[in-house]
Amino acid sequence: MTAEIRDGAVLATEHIKAPPEVVFPYFTDPALIVTWLGDRADLDPRPGGAFALDMGETLVRGVYVTVDPPHRAVFTWGVPGDDALPPGESTVEVVLTPDADGTRVVLTHRGLPAVHLDGHRAGWEGRLGSLPAAAG
Repeated sequence: MTAEIRDGAVLATEHIKAPPEVVFPYFTDPALIVTWLGDRADLDPRPGGAFALDMGETLVRGVYVTVDPPHRAVFTWGVPGDDALPPGESTVEVVLTPDADGTRVVLTHRGLPAVHLDGHRAGWEGRLGSLPAAAG
């Protein structure tokens, strides 16, 4: 698992020993996303559909922009009441590519204000790092 800040965005990559068809629902199914990313989720995985994730005290809100199973999902990301990162302010793109014995996951979080870059880099590194145990 690696996560870095590149060109003003957080770029995180992970390899999972499961095919994209198995991994993709971990970004669209409320019961699966909470196994690695949050505590509660309300997801409507279609363009314009709700992306709502409770991560402890942090409430993430957005909408799905693109849902292309099992290869790509894009959703907006923000926190109600956070003036620097309100809902819809940033975008998370997840690309799943078949790779030898599994799937290469590339997650790019764009549009984050500078004050949030380091925290989100560390957060994605930790959370995405736990996805193989959940999905693989």
